[in-house]
Amino acid sequence: MHATPDPIEIRPVTLDDLAAITAIYAHSVLHGTASFELDPPDLDEMRRRHDALLAGGHPYLVATESNELLGYAYAGPYRARPAYRHTVEDSIYLSPAAQGRGVGRRLLAALIEAATEAGFRQMVGVIGDSGHQASIRLHRALGFRLVGMFENVGWKHGRWLDSVLMQRALGAGSDAPPGIPSSAPDLQI
Repeated sequence: MHATPDPIEIRPVTLDDLAAITAIYAHSVLHGTASFELDPPDLDEMRRRHDALLAGGHPYLVATESNELLGYAYAGPYRARPAYRHTVEDSIYLSPAAQGRGVGRRLLAALIEAATEAGFRQMVGVIGDSGHQASIRLHRALGFRLVGMFENVGWKHGRWLDSVLMQRALGAGSDAPPGIPSSAPDLQI
């Protein structure tokens, strides 16, 4: 028996993906709570964000099936201050048709791998809305742990929203200073 090839492909983003990414994000902004933006950015702004992420060496992936973009994920800077430079925040957005099909899990797993290969040491998930249990379960299943919650910090769709904070180590995590593999000998100076 031959295995059926997987119709879903996870690959790096291209400029040709940006129109579909802009549409997926607009839907999320207008109808969901994953993003705390209130007005969807236009294609030019999404391209600016794309360019900034790639210029910073941050992974940006898409999931496609039969040339249709199902969703995207990227690991962006967690905070702007330089001491945070080894920590990234994940963002995952799916088209409504892709939700519940395992696409988010595949994107996040690939993003974790890409961020680890890029040398980042921690990944943070800031989940908009404590009621977004699917995202919390997804992060937990891929090794994130709950580290906190900001209560009632966002107002959207006529209600207060929490932000759930989850975190996981990447690669050596905090077991070694950045740039030093965890298997390096302990140098006594």
